[in-house]
Amino acid sequence: MERVGMVGTLGSPRTGAIDARSRAPFGWAPLVVLFIVGLVDRIEHNLLSGVLPAIQREWGFSDTAAGSIPTAAALAAAIVSLPAGYMADRVSRTRIIAVVVLCWALATLGSGMATGFVMFYLMRVFLAAAENIDNPAAGSLLADYYPPVSRARAYGLTRVTTYLGGVGTLLGGVLAEAYGWRTAFLVMVIPGVLTALLVWFLREPRRGELDKLVAAEDAGAAAGTDPAPPPTAVVKPPFWQQFRQVVSIPTLMFVCAGLCLLTLGLAGIFYWLPTLMVRDFGVSVGTAGSLSGLITVAGTLTGTLVGSWLGRKWHGTRKGGRLLAGGSGITAGAVVLAVALSMDSVGALTVLVLLACSLMSIAIPNMTACLADVVSAPARGLGFAVLQLLTTAGGAFGSLVVGIASDQFGSLLSGMYLLVVPMVVGGLLTLGARASFERDARKVMEAARYSGGHVA
Repeated sequence: MERVGMVGTLGSPRTGAIDARSRAPFGWAPLVVLFIVGLVDRIEHNLLSGVLPAIQREWGFSDTAAGSIPTAAALAAAIVSLPAGYMADRVSRTRIIAVVVLCWALATLGSGMATGFVMFYLMRVFLAAAENIDNPAAGSLLADYYPPVSRARAYGLTRVTTYLGGVGTLLGGVLAEAYGWRTAFLVMVIPGVLTALLVWFLREPRRGELDKLVAAEDAGAAAGTDPAPPPTAVVKPPFWQQFRQVVSIPTLMFVCAGLCLLTLGLAGIFYWLPTLMVRDFGVSVGTAGSLSGLITVAGTLTGTLVGSWLGRKWHGTRKGGRLLAGGSGITAGAVVLAVALSMDSVGALTVLVLLACSLMSIAIPNMTACLADVVSAPARGLGFAVLQLLTTAGGAFGSLVVGIASDQFGSLLSGMYLLVVPMVVGGLLTLGARASFERDARKVMEAARYSGGHVA
């Protein structure tokens, strides 16, 4: 039985009762808190790419070994994804996130205090596993805090942290050059602990209650009455039955497959980008980290703003409008990224990678909101776990592919080029989800209207 929301003080309904007509019936505080969670997570995660050249100099391991760190970490994260989603549908999501964020802080401390490569390796694997436990809980929470009309904004702002985490690459490179690479990890322990404390005071909303009220409001507006039946408890099916229900949603699987391939490319290329700048263009560790970080931050902000505008303009006016915007951005961005890698100056490389990042970021405010729309509230935790599992699996091997290719052919670029093709395919698969989106979203709202949609 989950604990439902009177312990936390952040995120209570603005008027004492939930207003289904409001864009933020619980206020914007929950979004701010979950944004901070995602930002701290991604900054810490991206520290490694910024400090990697300095760590390799100290411990002398190969590119293959360096590339295997994210691979092992991602595989560990993939193992916990589905259990994390199952748990997120059954216990307090705010408590899950708070405990996990505290574990991040401990793993970050361990990374900074590592006495050798093996200890450092294990800390990164532990950290990645902990990070993946909170994602299904956070995705499920957002859908219960914000109605469909404002979900694109809510998911866009939280998912944008995946790319704003490029600040971690910048921070890692600058601190590694100025004070040593260990300082970069030790600095992040404090925000981790403070973020865990903040989440602890976040109110837990009832699952599906907002969907039910929105469905009743829509039906009442159409019929002049409120046809919604009294709320009823939703009985949770066994894990594998619920899993089969989730993976039978066509839109979910098309988008997950597309984002899996996209993540494969992004994980490999952006992990090695600072090292490429150091080796092939002769810039310093600090400069490489700064350029890489600024690319992801500026590109992400630009793409997210454009994506939010396109999503609002095309949603409801074009078939699968948000998917059209996101899928087109991913496909075009992958092509531009291939051109960027052929440049022979760091300036041209930076400008074109920035453009590619902006185009691909158009997907950020659109993709996850679409998933929340097509998975019913009682199964959203598991739905987001499936997304997390496939994107984590995709990202697991990108850095390793580039590392092995670099050791075999003496060039990081050879491995990077290999990853562009799956990124283009990922964009096309995402576009393919347009065919089923409207039908799947309609089923969710109908289920919310007639079931009562929350867990007692």
